[in-house]
Amino acid sequence: MVGKTVLVTGATGGIGKATALGLATMGAHVAIIGRDSARTDDAVREIRAVGQADGFVADLSAQAEVRRVADEVLRKLPRLDVLVNNVGGYWKTRHVTADGLEHTFALNHLAPFLLTNLLLDRLRQSAPARVVTVASNAQSMGRIDFDDLQNERDYSGSRAYNQSKLANVLFSYELARRLQGTSVTANALHPGLVSTGFGGEDPGRAQQLLVPLLRPFMKRPAQGAATSIYVASDPQLEHVTGRYFAKSATTKSSDRSYDEATATRLWQVSAELVGLPTPAETPTAE
Repeated sequence: MVGKTVLVTGATGGIGKATALGLATMGAHVAIIGRDSARTDDAVREIRAVGQADGFVADLSAQAEVRRVADEVLRKLPRLDVLVNNVGGYWKTRHVTADGLEHTFALNHLAPFLLTNLLLDRLRQSAPARVVTVASNAQSMGRIDFDDLQNERDYSGSRAYNQSKLANVLFSYELARRLQGTSVTANALHPGLVSTGFGGEDPGRAQQLLVPLLRPFMKRPAQGAATSIYVASDPQLEHVTGRYFAKSATTKSSDRSYDEATATRLWQVSAELVGLPTPAETPTAE
């Protein structure tokens, strides 16, 4: 990874920070995005102990923040070899963002969708390049409810999370199709069950009961980051795109994730929700 620049979102702790540390140790220039300035500064200092690092601060649940930080990234980073869409969250109760959108869908899906699209030209200019999106095997339980994407009728934290993780995989596969003919790949992955503070702001009842019991069996953050690091860096994956990974190997995602009609519709709806041109045109090779 020497000479390569990587941007990791949600990297002030847990899997994200472990991913950034691992890639910096391999020689990459790592930039991270965090929501809290103090935690971002702390993470940057920790990463700089092993390599090069820069930090950006943004609440990616807000579209104005995504656009602002994308502009900052483009000004600061002359190249971008890898984008790791790691940011995500789980909330037991329904929250609404500054844009009036359900928080889980906005942060877990729309944030990486918008950020990736805003940085695509820089990725293409830096090609061969990669877009790596951290999903979850919760995608296998997800359904895209186009009649209630914002979970307004009957909110369930787990249902909203599962839908967002399926959206991550559908987005990755659709992005891979749209990038055919370029040297930019798009893949999604499952990191495994990892012991972090994930979902700690507003945990569900099952999470409160099960996590303490399961914690001794969970992966450490560095172990959970292994697949992200593999997909972001392994030379043999330079031309591998539109795949789903777990335990640093390709695997099959849910049947719903391969529905191209759903993926196309989700892309169009997402573009409308974040104010991107629609229908989005397929990028062509330069």
